[in-house]
Amino acid sequence: MAESEMANGFDASEMMPLTIWRKTEIARDIFLFELGPREPGDLPGFTAGSHLLVQAPNGIARRYSLCNAPSDRGRYLIAVKRDPAGRGGSLSMAQDTAVGDVLLVSPPLNYFPLSDDAASHVLIAGGIGITPMRAMLHELIARRADFRLIYCTRSPGATAFRQELSDPALAGRIRVHHDHGDPKHSLAVGPLLADRPEGAHVYCCGPRPLMQAVRDAANHWPSATVHFEDFGTSAVPGEGADRPFLVRLAKSGTILDVPVGVSILDALRREGIAVPSSCESGTCGSCRTRLLDGTADHRDFVLDDDEQEGEIMICVSRARSGMLTLDL
Repeated sequence: MAESEMANGFDASEMMPLTIWRKTEIARDIFLFELGPREPGDLPGFTAGSHLLVQAPNGIARRYSLCNAPSDRGRYLIAVKRDPAGRGGSLSMAQDTAVGDVLLVSPPLNYFPLSDDAASHVLIAGGIGITPMRAMLHELIARRADFRLIYCTRSPGATAFRQELSDPALAGRIRVHHDHGDPKHSLAVGPLLADRPEGAHVYCCGPRPLMQAVRDAANHWPSATVHFEDFGTSAVPGEGADRPFLVRLAKSGTILDVPVGVSILDALRREGIAVPSSCESGTCGSCRTRLLDGTADHRDFVLDDDEQEGEIMICVSRARSGMLTLDL
């Protein structure tokens, strides 16, 4: 297993060997995996929004959202989008696996739970970001809760669970939007969130441009009612404007150079300094670090405004000042 994932709180003794019971291409380059135990029996339970850490055949470990109903205790369903531009985990899952193969899988974790206090729920998904939303749909229907889902995809052929989401029983609660690869036809998020019904919460999972559009449109919503998660499928905005900076480690006095194109997390790794990490896209919170001095360029989807002065997500965020001092 990749070292970066071992720093996350998992070790080999916590990983479960699960068998691929079924593997199906459910949309263009999107594969649904049904995973189960070697012997029939219940798996560790999970809540809607949970994910698994899965070790692909090439040894890379990646996190995938569970997309079946939390009441479904005998199996796990995950969907993986084959990404030729990725780091190899999704390619290995798509190309190197077959029914009957065994994968090492962590117990479920949830950084993206449904709120128990919400009066209504607005779910906004983009691309493979539909996966946690599918589990949420099952849960919300079971609760008889008020919800609506907006799902953005490039085209009908790239739409996962398309037939299921077209069920007449869900009419009026689900909207699927295709932009056909044309930015001019992107979803207009602003009008969706202009008014906030009392007690409503919004949940978003998808590419970073969609996440940012939702964050901007919901800036008048209470921060505790807006929830984000993605899979690192999009580039950090403003990469062209990046500049090098220094990081000072308060506990040792060590000063590190962070060049353009290198994250704080990677600069630490180059020096042999191990810190917790997971998604490396600014969404899970694993690499949250105390910021003691300096001005950060926050690029995560975890920290609330009032947390940004004293904390930083070192996997994606950078510096506006020449140096940051971290509590490391």
